Amino acid sequence: MKKIIPLTVLATVLLACSAYAAKKKISSGLEELFPGPLLDSKGTEVSKDSLAGKTIGIYFSAEWCPPCRGFTPSLVKFHEKNKKDFEVVFVSSDKNPTAQMAYMKKYKMNWHTLPHRSDAANALAKKFGVRGIPALIIVSADGKTITKNGRGDVSGKPGKAIAEWKKSS
Repeated sequence: MKKIIPLTVLATVLLACSAYAAKKKISSGLEELFPGPLLDSKGTEVSKDSLAGKTIGIYFSAEWCPPCRGFTPSLVKFHEKNKKDFEVVFVSSDKNPTAQMAYMKKYKMNWHTLPHRSDAANALAKKFGVRGIPALIIVSADGKTITKNGRGDVSGKPGKAIAEWKKSS
């Protein structure tokens, strides 16, 4: 009986350690791209570690923009089919945080977003030279730019985009 208790404790400790080690952490490259808080589609802060190991689409868009309203449903569908390997981070150009969240809800954008007009959101627009919307920038799990033409890839070759992005990363 005395040997069973230490073995049980040891097994519990080993399982806890392996579960902790198995949890993926965000890369330093993604941490640099997203230094501030990351929100879910309801505005609640979430762990950036949910981006770990995934190809990321940084989506610059707004509800007031007709081309954005045209492309967003395609991106939602693409994300749903590929969410195991692909995540979206929305950077809003909406008029205010309420409009941002209303747009996300209306179009069922069940992905991450940056706080409205945050320093991190502005820095991303500057880094990638975004001059018009919609824009979809694809980055690797390491935070390296794969393409600035994610919108064209999702629209033109949705069945091949993930595989091609992975080859390029």
